[in-house]
Amino acid sequence: MCTTNCKSDFIFIAGPCVLEDEAIAFSIAHQLKKMANSYNLQFYFKASYDKANRTSLDAYRGPGIKKGLEILADVKKTFDIQILTDVHSVAEVDQVAEVVDVIQIPAFLCRQTDLMVAAAKTDRVINVKKGQFTAPSDMRYVIDKILESGNDRIWLTERGTCFGYNNLVVDFRSFDIMRAFGFPVIFDATHAVQIPSSGGASSGNRTFVAPLARAAVAYGVDGLFTEVYPEPDNAKCDGPNSIRLDSVSALLDSIMAIRNILP
Repeated sequence: MCTTNCKSDFIFIAGPCVLEDEAIAFSIAHQLKKMANSYNLQFYFKASYDKANRTSLDAYRGPGIKKGLEILADVKKTFDIQILTDVHSVAEVDQVAEVVDVIQIPAFLCRQTDLMVAAAKTDRVINVKKGQFTAPSDMRYVIDKILESGNDRIWLTERGTCFGYNNLVVDFRSFDIMRAFGFPVIFDATHAVQIPSSGGASSGNRTFVAPLARAAVAYGVDGLFTEVYPEPDNAKCDGPNSIRLDSVSALLDSIMAIRNILP
C-alpha cells in the first residue's frame, strides 16, 4: 500500500465489462473505491449499459440505457465516485453526459466523426480507445476532430492491435507516439489480452494482464484500465479477459511500486 511520496495523478479505470444488476455494481464499486483511495488514485468506475458490438446476436448486452444510467447514477451518488461509460450512437450522447464524468468512444467507433463531435460538445472528458485497426500516429486525426469541436479534455487508450485473425498484440511504441500529442495515454490491460470473435464470442487470457500492466506502467503510461469481476468465469461479458476483484489490490501494489521509482 502506498503511504508516503505517492503520486496522485495516475488514472485508474476499473469495473465490470457490462452492468448486470445494481447489487453487483454496488459491491464492485465499493471495493474498488477503497482500493483506489489506498493508493491515492484518480478512480473512475467503468461499466457499460449496452454492448452494441457483440459477436453474436445471442450475447448479453446489458440492461439498456434507461436502467443502466439509473444504476450508474446511483453508484455515483452512493459512493461519490466518478463514472465512465461508452456510447455507441449520437442519440445516446446527451443522456449519458447528464450522468457520467467521462464519455468513452469504443475502439470500433474511433473513426465515427459524428459520434466524436457529439461527445466533444458535451464538455465531458472524452476517452477514445485506439482502434485495433488504427496506427497510433493516426490518432492525431481523432484528436483534431475533438479539438475542433471545442473540447480539449481528451484521453487516448491503447488496447492492442490486430495481429492476424483472432489475435491482438501490444506495440509499446504506441505509448510514446500517442503521448507526443500532449494528452494522457491509458493502457487497457484486459482488452489487450482479448481473443476477438473466437467461436461466436470473444475469449481471452487474463494470465497476461498483470505482466502487461506492469510493463506499461514501467514504460510510463498515465493510467490503467481493467475490467474486473468477483468471479470472472461467471461474468456475462468479457469474463476470460477480466481479472478477479480480489486480485486488484496486489496488482495495484505492484504497479504503484514501479511507478514510484520512475524518474
